[in-house]
Amino acid sequence: METTYRDIKQGERGAWLSIFAYLFLSAVKLIIGYSTNSEALLADGLNNATDIIASLAVLIGLKISRKPPDANHRYGHFRAETVAALLASFLMFAVGLQVLYQSILKFTVPTMETPGAIAAWTALFCAIVIYLVYRYNIRLARVINSHALMAAAQDNRSDAFVSLGAFIGILGSQFGLPWLDPLTALLVGFLICKTAWTIFRDTTHALTDGFDDSELQTMKQTIREVAGVEKIIDIKARIHGSNKLVDVTIGVDHKLNVSESHEITELIEKRMLDLHRTSHVHIHIEPFHASN
Repeated sequence: METTYRDIKQGERGAWLSIFAYLFLSAVKLIIGYSTNSEALLADGLNNATDIIASLAVLIGLKISRKPPDANHRYGHFRAETVAALLASFLMFAVGLQVLYQSILKFTVPTMETPGAIAAWTALFCAIVIYLVYRYNIRLARVINSHALMAAAQDNRSDAFVSLGAFIGILGSQFGLPWLDPLTALLVGFLICKTAWTIFRDTTHALTDGFDDSELQTMKQTIREVAGVEKIIDIKARIHGSNKLVDVTIGVDHKLNVSESHEITELIEKRMLDLHRTSHVHIHIEPFHASN
């Protein structure tokens, strides 16, 4: 359990990195976008501004999840980070809708000004910066198995592609295609909403005790291969924050004593930790007869 708390604390570094990156990038994009009349860069800057709030939500969720169990939370506060990721998806979705609305309004304007070339290079620079943040966060999220940080990393990657798209749109407008800039802003809005939906889907799946069936079947095979396991009667799993919790009922030879049966459970726990990084495996043993 101490390892889990230490991993969550490491995840906070990724959240702080996202916050500082978004503070810098949103300021740059909004200033340059406003001065060059770039709708795409303004939309991207607005997206990054709300990403600050989303990253703060992730950070707060990670901090709460490190709180030890108490009288009202016997299993700890690990799901706080999943709730934080869910709140982040709501914020992203709201921004996506706003960007879509503004870009559609822009198409109703008869004449559109071509953004300055500096807007394009600003977008490209920001795309590179946030992609590097994504690479750091995705590696860290995989190491510590954090769903909240994984959501933050997905947001980072989405923002990198959004900025790249803004670069292409603004650059295209320099060649007599001024409508390409608001069109890119429209695509930015759709991409923001799509990322928000992906995070919302994954977090609600975890909060409702959903679990990937293919991974569960792999776990089942791992337990089946442990010496002494005669039958797997039942198995289920769920996500609790960054933890995987597994409940399994196995059948063992009815002639085994308590000590021998206990050795089998220890083998299962060790193998599940090594191969599947499970935080806890609750094992129930039932006597098994060859005629069963």
